[in-house]
This record gives sequence, C-alpha cells and structure tokens, in this order.
Amino acid sequence: MRNPDPILEEIWKARDEHARQFNYDIKKICADLRRIEKQSGRRVVTRKPRRISAATKEDTRQVTER
Repeated sequence: MRNPDPILEEIWKARDEHARQFNYDIKKICADLRRIEKQSGRRVVTRKPRRISAATKEDTRQVTER
C-alpha cells in the first residue's frame, strides 16, 4: 500500500465535511455546489452530454465482457 497523499487526504476531508452538512443527500449537495458556483462570479462551462454511437456501445460491451 502506498503512503497516504496529504493533498488527497485534505480534499477527501473537505468533501466529507461538506457532504455531512447535507446528511450526504446528493441533491442537496449538488444544489449547494451550484449556489457556490453562482456566487463565485466565475464563468462555468457546461457541456452537453455526448451521444454514444452503436459502434461505441458495441466496443464498450466487448471490453466489459472480458
């Protein structure tokens, strides 16, 4: 096992503390994160989800069945 990464530990701790405030309710957590984004005044880019072609689905299926 690797030595713990202090930066990752700090990120995980902050994420857990934030989630705990909302009783780990994902909808409430996401709503709060959107609120924080809005208040930041920074430009937030949201991309449309990509459609998966039939060929890509078949390729994915073959990889996961191995």
